[in-house]
Amino acid sequence: MSDMSVKLGALTLKNPVMTASGTFGYGEEYNKFYPISKLGAVVVKGIAPWQSHGNAMPRTAEVVSGMINAIGLQGPGIDKFLTSSHYMPFLRTTGATVIVNIWGRKPEDYALVAERLEAEKDGIAALEINVSCPNVKEGGLSFGTNVASMQSVVRAVREKTTLPLITKLSPNVSCIADFAKGAQDAGSDMISLINTIPAMAIDIETRRPKLANITGGLSGPAVKPVAIKLVYEAAKAVSIPVIGMGGITCGADAVEFLLAGASAIAVGTATFADPAAPLKVLNELEEWMDSHGVKSVSELIGQVQI
Repeated sequence: MSDMSVKLGALTLKNPVMTASGTFGYGEEYNKFYPISKLGAVVVKGIAPWQSHGNAMPRTAEVVSGMINAIGLQGPGIDKFLTSSHYMPFLRTTGATVIVNIWGRKPEDYALVAERLEAEKDGIAALEINVSCPNVKEGGLSFGTNVASMQSVVRAVREKTTLPLITKLSPNVSCIADFAKGAQDAGSDMISLINTIPAMAIDIETRRPKLANITGGLSGPAVKPVAIKLVYEAAKAVSIPVIGMGGITCGADAVEFLLAGASAIAVGTATFADPAAPLKVLNELEEWMDSHGVKSVSELIGQVQI
């Protein structure tokens, strides 16, 4: 049997397969299909200082080889996340490795959530910082598309927590290496990528956008080649671990991301079609490693031959 464990800085996972934030809820529904503790980590939907109802319906649209979503970061907010039986209290009963994704409209919002989670960090393995949010002070510019703005968020969170930090990078930048290095320099212990790519779909019968928000984020197999390229470039630019995601549907996809330089991977859109997709990816990855004589995940990381 292959050794499936991976070390992400101070964080060790039993295997490299995680869930992508925003695609797995808070784990409760999926735990009815299989024990979510079997996965390397469960990354929950984004948590802000306030409750968010998200965007108007419709907010998802299926497209060729993927989907576009404009969910709008719907979530219960930090108070309810920490106290309601459907969220963190439930996750603590599962034995799963839990990573909490956090977001806000200004650095102080992120810091507030991080401080609350630090105070009640039992059962929380790490925080993932979503920097694809509007920077209100800069007139709506995404934190993730400006290195200095992104670093201000990472530093604000780093000051408030001892938990390992993952910065989730946007693909909508001219040089991903600059953002990867910027996150590392600001104190991030890891980076994850990619987030969704801006997209739009139109219903040709009604001549109206398929999303009430007009535009949304493209995810799924269509974005995988873009994700592979950016993971490869980011991994070469930094010394901290990289978590890769974007269109992973099977074990072979996971192998490709690992070869590109990812130390772990996250399954997202595939879960909407098959609730057991993350477990399927894990099983197929292990089967591939066994059939190819790969004894440890570490033997694959960054081993693409150029």
